[in-house]
Amino acid sequence: MTIGISSCQDISDSSTGKIAFNNKAKTVSNQQTIITEDNTWPFEPGIDNYSDKALLDLRYLNEKVAGEKGFIQRSKDGNDFVTGDGTPIRFWAINSEVWKKGYSELKDNARFLAKRGVNLVRWHGQIAPKIKDSKLINIDTKSREQLWQYVAAMKQEGIYLTISPYYANALKPQPNWKVPQDSQSFHGLLFFDPELQKAYKSWLKQLLIPVNPYTGIALKDEPAIAIIQLQNEDSLLFWTFNQLKGREKELLSRQFSQWLQKKYGSLTQASNAWQGTKVKGDDLAKGIVQLYNISKLTKLQKSNDGKAKRLADQTQFLTETMRQFNQEMTRFLREEIGAKQLINAGNWKTADTLRLNDAERYSYSPTEVMAVNRYYTGGTHQGKYKGWAIVNGDKFTNQSVLFNPLAFPLNIKQVSGYPMIIPESSWVPPLGYQSEGPFLVSLFQSLTGIDGFYWFAMKEPQWREPSSANGYKPSLGKWVINTPELLGNFPAAALMYRQNYIKMGSIVIDEKRSLDELWSREIPLISETTSFDPNRDKNEDNSSVSLSKTVNPLAFLVGRVQVSYNRNSSESQVLDLSPYIDEKAKTIRSITGEIQWNYSQGICTLNTPKAQGVSGFLAQVGEIKLGDTTIISDNQYGTVIIVSMDGKPLKTSQKILVQMGTVARSTGWQEKAITWENKQGKLLKGFEIINYGKAPWRLLKNELKITINNPNLTQGTILNPNGLAQGKIEIKRDKNKIIFDFPVDSKYLILEEK
Repeated sequence: MTIGISSCQDISDSSTGKIAFNNKAKTVSNQQTIITEDNTWPFEPGIDNYSDKALLDLRYLNEKVAGEKGFIQRSKDGNDFVTGDGTPIRFWAINSEVWKKGYSELKDNARFLAKRGVNLVRWHGQIAPKIKDSKLINIDTKSREQLWQYVAAMKQEGIYLTISPYYANALKPQPNWKVPQDSQSFHGLLFFDPELQKAYKSWLKQLLIPVNPYTGIALKDEPAIAIIQLQNEDSLLFWTFNQLKGREKELLSRQFSQWLQKKYGSLTQASNAWQGTKVKGDDLAKGIVQLYNISKLTKLQKSNDGKAKRLADQTQFLTETMRQFNQEMTRFLREEIGAKQLINAGNWKTADTLRLNDAERYSYSPTEVMAVNRYYTGGTHQGKYKGWAIVNGDKFTNQSVLFNPLAFPLNIKQVSGYPMIIPESSWVPPLGYQSEGPFLVSLFQSLTGIDGFYWFAMKEPQWREPSSANGYKPSLGKWVINTPELLGNFPAAALMYRQNYIKMGSIVIDEKRSLDELWSREIPLISETTSFDPNRDKNEDNSSVSLSKTVNPLAFLVGRVQVSYNRNSSESQVLDLSPYIDEKAKTIRSITGEIQWNYSQGICTLNTPKAQGVSGFLAQVGEIKLGDTTIISDNQYGTVIIVSMDGKPLKTSQKILVQMGTVARSTGWQEKAITWENKQGKLLKGFEIINYGKAPWRLLKNELKITINNPNLTQGTILNPNGLAQGKIEIKRDKNKIIFDFPVDSKYLILEEK
């Protein structure tokens, strides 16, 4: 068996960080690794039976029962989460679909997750009726039953929940419903359609008020539920706005007319403010005011232009329409249902990140938690089933984010006074560079104060073998995380994040924006980069660019970047970033000094007293010296984390976890290097999948030597993927240091003083 084919030898270089695949078992150069059966090992973890003999089990980090201290709240400054008694809490989170299986599988899944450091899961379901001929106000009782079981199972393992009960993109209209009619899509309707809003309130009552038979507590009174999300991935400021037709478009147009009359006194006065600017279909005498295509909001107009004023009014109207819905739903949940959980309005993006994102976030402000979904894909994935599966013939580019920091999913402008979560994210295959993901998320969640990064998604209670995306289509699953280089790298990453081993940085950008600037869609001081949705974005170019030149967007990797709305922009404060960002050398240093990112070499290091490590293209940089550790690896690419397990500094710790990640591919995976032109006419250099492979996963063997300045450690125990001992290593001494080779075919090693 070989993984790869010989034609890929000459396509990798250090500037792109690509791993090539070939049938020759050797390293071609320090920039290119050829992966074969000879230099990989099979990842065959077996079933985790949760033996008491496991040396790696992070269940102790969780509460005995989730919510035992009361409901999750916001900290005094509003920026972070605390438990019911005010204790700060950090969440290591995932999305799971195991709730679709059964109660026994859920309980197994809960124990599996807690063991690996997870203390928050998301229920991404749908409470709208699914049975044919159901009334719109009915609820899907099966989904409620599944959620009840989900809450009960996770609660017992100290795992909190975020519940997401409504997803417009997945809701299909039925003939006997009053909405939608001509639109044939529910996108945007929840924000303004009274019939759908009435049904939605009915759904929430039926979901939250009845007693959960598995816990004896109604969901509205359940402290194990941390957050209620009002809806998933919908916005009046996204391209789906253009799908509104017929009755729904007329309804929104009438609401716009009423809004204008309230603002200006009459439509005539509004028209005067617009200098007579018209849109096809306007009939002011009949009270008809049409709305521009959303694309018009992505372009700036001269400030003295009547069209600019009309566009600003439309932006304000759409934003305030969403904001008023979020405000009303918060009132409804609190006053009419009595829900005590934190509320999050939305998590989506806009048609123009630069000009509309702040308006989108402002619309969330009546609730208590901000959110946005963002993934890292490594570039482009093209194929017939690219939205959900990986099959032979697919084309993809394969770039580590370590060479492209602008594409990092945690580059987020946080709203001052609100926790920020990323309810969906991952390092998405066929991307091969996944081991960096948990490491980087741990570092930059800690540094910037982002309060939850939910990995998407888990469909099995335990590990996932390479298998069909949907159970019948020959393929590999795409939106999966319970794999060796994602979930397999959770333990050390979750441990150092949740134990606060990495300092939170101070504010480096404190932007203030007036509402008029939002309505006029003026360019902000700093902007996030555009994210990509393979199922709804037509543009296949997923490259990231700097959208705002006012402040270097690499500031997101230096410290906290935040914004406040309805403020004077002259009050904005920007730290001098020159000591931290060197664009010529392509280096970034965190404001805490603990994190260094060289995006020329593709290397990021962590250096704290209790946790040290590195991710990236290790072989080309040679010896990596950190505070108390030295790392030398011949792996072209890998991720090493060395973390204290007893809360003591590494130099005095009596128990240390060493974790190694490399590259995982399915057995028999084959790809060839190709160059092709995408639909936008851009020439892409990447790979075509010849064989997507089969079980088991195969991992590149570890080639790693470590030195630790700790003379007390005497025993090194090799662990299997489920945390059980499977052998010992030899430890050498050099005065006050220990030196050892990490095992070639393992992910975890425990060092102890015996």
